[in-house]
Amino acid sequence: MIVLWTDALIYFLVLAAAGLAVYMSRQAQMRRPLRKITSNPVAMASLAMLLCFALIGLADSVHFKDGDSRGNEVISLLDVACTTMRKHGEKTYSAPFAVYGYAKETLTLGDGSTGWDYPRLQYGGAHLTDPETEWAGDVFDKTFGGFSRGAGLMLMVLVLAWGDQHERRRALWRSTSSKAVWATLFLVVSGCYTLFSLSAYYHVLGTDKVGEDVFYQTLKSIRTGLVIGSLTTLVMLPLAIVFGIMAGYFKGWVDDVIQFIYTTLNSIPSVLLIAASILMVQVYMANHPENFNNLLVRADMRLLFLCLILGVTSWTGLCRLLRAETLKLREMEYVLAAQALGVKPAMILFRHILPNVMHIVLISVVLDFSSLVLAEAVLSYINIGVDPTTHSWGNMINSARLEMAREPIVWWSLAAAFVFMFALVLAANLFADSVRDAFDPRRTQ
Repeated sequence: MIVLWTDALIYFLVLAAAGLAVYMSRQAQMRRPLRKITSNPVAMASLAMLLCFALIGLADSVHFKDGDSRGNEVISLLDVACTTMRKHGEKTYSAPFAVYGYAKETLTLGDGSTGWDYPRLQYGGAHLTDPETEWAGDVFDKTFGGFSRGAGLMLMVLVLAWGDQHERRRALWRSTSSKAVWATLFLVVSGCYTLFSLSAYYHVLGTDKVGEDVFYQTLKSIRTGLVIGSLTTLVMLPLAIVFGIMAGYFKGWVDDVIQFIYTTLNSIPSVLLIAASILMVQVYMANHPENFNNLLVRADMRLLFLCLILGVTSWTGLCRLLRAETLKLREMEYVLAAQALGVKPAMILFRHILPNVMHIVLISVVLDFSSLVLAEAVLSYINIGVDPTTHSWGNMINSARLEMAREPIVWWSLAAAFVFMFALVLAANLFADSVRDAFDPRRTQ
């Protein structure tokens, strides 16, 4: 097993999220908003969708060497699940569910002569003898069969869950939020089962310029989007929490210094700062090739530095919010009483200030996640994002610029990146809105 830097940080983030969930469930002041979230059908359906994306990202974060390849290629669990899509590449472009190539070329006919026509794909629809008559029926049969198997699997799980005789658990399954979760999982699992079943015979989202399956690219891009959204938050939170609380509590010269730091940082155009930092990383890698002798290691290191740069440039907004909230909390009676009793400032910050600003931290984290995912797409579009060899929606959109200018137009790469990114960002935004409403102290109902 091979552990990359981003893999290790993702594992740490999962453990930290699990610990935070346990801690919050034990806090009395957190139970009401958590109950409000769990009773909201939209919030739970969005969370179920986010967890499906997270499982795909985690499967793509378990790396090991492929013993079947000659060069001991490093692959992930997701690559194993997508072996057919990964290995069944074509020569160049092909449309979704196509049997023939997307552009005409010179072909050698059966009688030895040459002709100008669309070539048959090497893998897409290769099992068909007469595509003109068999294609429509074969696609329908395999789509219906894959959806039926996926739906049957989810129905079996539902029957087992519904058959639980414990009355409290059965009442939980009957709630509206639980029905929303099961409906979301039913559609996602059935749809994924259908797409994976079809991908064994067709390129369901077509292929790109070098013949790589677009559906495989979009699945691999999920990890990049999640890494950008989560690891950037991991870098941003300590800076924002520490500086924001210190500036609001101590005031005076501490507040002046911290305000000068984030005001100066905000004065620098973020795009130029990110571009300069990425250029410095590239120069360092070029001058130390012995430390980056693997393309995967180079791409992973650039992704890690991009998360660090985004985190350093994104903490100022949350820091301002925490400073303003701390200025209010330091005048509360319980904080003044603790100061009068001689409690040390560090203990006051940890026991009285930090727990009372966590709702702001949580709301900011879920709200910033979607904006960071979109930021990766924008940065990769202008070539200062992730490494070009890394699968990401931004790189797919960047490469689609030239494809959209072709005649006939190649639209499926852009459409696939848009649909997957839209689904992730929409789920994150809906969940963020529910979290904001639940933790808003002005909403008591």
